Formats: sequence, structure tokens, C-alpha cells
Amino acid sequence: MIDERVLAVSQKIDHTNIRKTSTQEDIIKSCQEAKEYKFRGLDVRPEWVSLVKRELEGSDTKTIVLIDPPLGISPHEERLKICHKAKEDGADELDVVMNIVDLKYERYEKILDDLREICQIAPTKVIIGSGYLTDEEIAKASQLVKEAGAICVKTATEKDPVGHERLREKARHLKIMRENAPGLLIKAAVGIRNYDDFKLMVDSGADIIGTSSGVQIVKDFMARISSD
Repeated sequence: MIDERVLAVSQKIDHTNIRKTSTQEDIIKSCQEAKEYKFRGLDVRPEWVSLVKRELEGSDTKTIVLIDPPLGISPHEERLKICHKAKEDGADELDVVMNIVDLKYERYEKILDDLREICQIAPTKVIIGSGYLTDEEIAKASQLVKEAGAICVKTATEKDPVGHERLREKARHLKIMRENAPGLLIKAAVGIRNYDDFKLMVDSGADIIGTSSGVQIVKDFMARISSD
């Protein structure tokens, strides 16, 4: 039985294995970790969704799929096809990258048309790539995510320029996201490696933490409460 205090940490974490080099054995190990620590979800690439769904059967951990990293620039029909296939394979949630180039060029209706259709397929968290954006663009992107019908706005995925050494900048992004997408979940990801990082993100407004260091974060926290 996991301590309730530990669950309050682990159930905010979307455990993540999106490495292109991951093997089936690597993904199964991530599934085992997700079940052991009762993480909120496990986030993987599309090719692993059906395997993860089988491995997580009987647990409360969600099967989550990353769509179109790192910039969200695949054609709309291709994005829809990937999302539909992920849903058929068992994905509970889609983590979809907004087309960041379209955002930069202020093609807002195109972004909305794309995301509205995707959000009808399954509960969708939209990755805005906040590290590539100005504060004004973060605000606008967050507004678009809410308007599109997503459940969550997320900072980033792989190749985010705001990494571990700049987490306080990411914390500031979270506050802008919260102000501009009221009522939506907020997810922070990339560079969150230990419990101090986790706490900074949560204290700054994150409801969900996306990280491949979920096990380390929980172990850090367990060590702290055991010494109290």
C-alpha cells in the first residue's frame, strides 16, 4: 500500500517514455513502473499504444500518446489519422503538439480547425511549445487551446529550449497559461528531474507533471517524509 502522501505526488505525474530508441522491453519496464508507483498516466509514441494498453490493464494509469512532436507541423489529415489510430489502439488521452509555425504566423483559424477535430476524438492535452514563444504568444496559444475544446494546455515536449537549467522561466510560463486558459488543466514537462523541480512546477500552477524521472521524483519525496 502506497502512503497517501506519496499518492498525492505520483498521481500528478504522467510517466514518460518517448525515446525513439526505446525497445519493447524498455516500454514494458515503464509500464511496470507506472503500475508500481500508480502514476497518473504513461506517455509514449504511437507505435507503443496497444502494448501499453495491454500492460496497464487492471490499473488506473492512463495510456497517453504523444502526437506530432516537436513542432506539430504534419498535415491536418495525417494528424487526424494518427489520432484515430491511437484511439483505436487504446489511448485514453492524446498529447498533441499545436502547429507552432502556424501560431508564429498568426494562422489562428487554421489552428482551431485542426485542434477542434482532434479534440473530438479523445480527451486532448495540447502542447504549445512555450519555450519557443513570447509571453504574448503563450497567452494566445493558451486561449486557442481552451477555445478548441481541449482538457489541458501543456508547456512542451522533446527539444524544448527551456530545459532543466531554466525551470524558473517555465514556472513563469505556467502562470501565463493559467491566466489565459481558466478551467483547463495545466501540464508542465521537460527538465523536471527531482522533487524540488516537481514542487516548483506544482507551486507555479501545474496540475500534471510530464517527466521520464517520475520514479526518481517519488523516491526523493519518500526519502524526505521518511526522515520527518
